[in-house]
Amino acid sequence: MAELNDASGKGQTRGPLFYIGAAGLVLAMGVETLAVLGRHAGIPLLGALELIQACILLMASAAMLSATMNNGHATVTLLTTRVSERARQYLHAFAHLLSALFFIGLSAGALWLLLETWNDYEQSELLHIPFRPLRIVSFLAAVAIAFVFLRDMWRSLRGRA
Repeated sequence: MAELNDASGKGQTRGPLFYIGAAGLVLAMGVETLAVLGRHAGIPLLGALELIQACILLMASAAMLSATMNNGHATVTLLTTRVSERARQYLHAFAHLLSALFFIGLSAGALWLLLETWNDYEQSELLHIPFRPLRIVSFLAAVAIAFVFLRDMWRSLRGRA
């Protein structure tokens, strides 16, 4: 697999999340390009927005999970740089706990919506894209992100952050 260098100089391996997100981005750009060209040529591409929305779900899910796995979320270090190492570990653990609780709540909501509409065959208006697989993706992404935050919380408490 290809290696990507971040600002710290440490190499990160590009995994499947990178390629899922990249494929979603390329597909969204291609659909929008065809839609714009079609509008100018007088041949509109019906359902372009529906396809782009599905691509955005894939991109956003892959990006959030990838950022969480690589500890790439924005952080404010105004307080953590002024406290002891042990206090810093506890603060990081607390931040990971709050983040995990947020995504557990998001997972619960996504699961509730998924279960409530499981027997309803919902689909997009023009292209008839089924909503069930998209809801499953959003639920699984939220659960995975919650688990990564819980793992990071555990590591912070054990002093391996």
